[in-house]
Amino acid sequence: LPSQQTAGHKGACGSQKKKEGGERVSAVLLRCVSLSFMLASCIHVSLCSDGEWDLNWCDVGWLRENFDHSYMEEHVRICHFRNHYELTRKNLMVKNLKRYRKTLEREAGRLEASKCDFFPCTFVLPSEYHIFVEEFKRSPGSTWIMKPVARSQGKGIFLFRKLKDIIDWRKDGSRSEEQKDEAQVESYVAQRYIENPYLIFSQYIPLKAWLYRDGFARFSNTRFSLSSIDDQYVHLTNVAVQKTSPDYDPEKGCKWQMQQLRQYLTAKHGFETVQTLFKEIDNIFIRSLLSVQKTIINDKHCFELYGYDILLDQDLKPWLIEVNASPSLTASSQEDYDLKYRLLEDTLHIVDMEGRLTGKEKRVGGFDLMWNDGPVHTDVGLEALGSSCLVANTHLGCVNDRQKQLQQLLKPFPGQKRT
Repeated sequence: LPSQQTAGHKGACGSQKKKEGGERVSAVLLRCVSLSFMLASCIHVSLCSDGEWDLNWCDVGWLRENFDHSYMEEHVRICHFRNHYELTRKNLMVKNLKRYRKTLEREAGRLEASKCDFFPCTFVLPSEYHIFVEEFKRSPGSTWIMKPVARSQGKGIFLFRKLKDIIDWRKDGSRSEEQKDEAQVESYVAQRYIENPYLIFSQYIPLKAWLYRDGFARFSNTRFSLSSIDDQYVHLTNVAVQKTSPDYDPEKGCKWQMQQLRQYLTAKHGFETVQTLFKEIDNIFIRSLLSVQKTIINDKHCFELYGYDILLDQDLKPWLIEVNASPSLTASSQEDYDLKYRLLEDTLHIVDMEGRLTGKEKRVGGFDLMWNDGPVHTDVGLEALGSSCLVANTHLGCVNDRQKQLQQLLKPFPGQKRT
């Protein structure tokens, strides 16, 4: 759709039009063309191409250029926070996590602060180059990974073990003329590489957070080895990288559904071990969001769908790699399409443009409310096991009987038949 300026977002679309029978229809303005069909068929919405909309599903570039110049009515929603980058830019995410960890250590002690030890040792270059060199020399021969702070899909990433490689990079070495120009202004993060990844088949408005039950585990298509740090097919699991591998099979892909991963880990390591692992992953979600709670500009019009990249090492410790403000919603297979379709549909149910929710729900479709100004616990505790322990309301990788739950939760519009 054309990227015209928004014009107040009121009028026919902005007032939520009604069809015959009293059904309310929200107008959605899409600025991500590949999502048009998926979003339009997800829920009761109509697409509009003028300046009047109720829900704007835009990319972060449009938000940056237009948000501060737009008037929005009370009910209007937009799919990003204006300074989302505090969590989703690699350098700012680490800065906020380090600051949050120091605050916890000062106010609650080292034990509480240790709950934030889920991200690798990281430095921002070139500003922290000298501090990085000191740390690098403490463990000679270890592997590090360099990433541009604001790029995605594996672009600009490389691994290194010698300071000479960084010196060559700073001097521009074999970089193209285009890369040399970019290097003058582009910041990188240098991050200690997780050398022992988990291998399968040897390969103050209250903060409110919902966790989706489904997801996927990405794998590299090439056997893991630290002897080939220049081979991106070994060390980067991005689909954009893996699909260019000579051995890539588009039918099989390099993904597992989250349920498959959880079942595999449970069969191999046992229920208790996997329960602990997923509790630690829940901790990553909560602590990372709390680290930016006071920094993110909270606007009643805004919500955000984040994609978390988490790496498991061979000891089943989860490491936060990065958080994406615009997780890929492009489908690479029918299974991928189905997952992302359900995710988008349930996201729109959470946004609730039609006003069908009470605000007290702990589950909506595949989403479970995990934080609501404090941890959320499931309504069903451990009474059956003779325990009064509270159970966190998170079910990542568990059965997602969302359709049944939605039928029980959502009342049909007047004149609408259930499908």
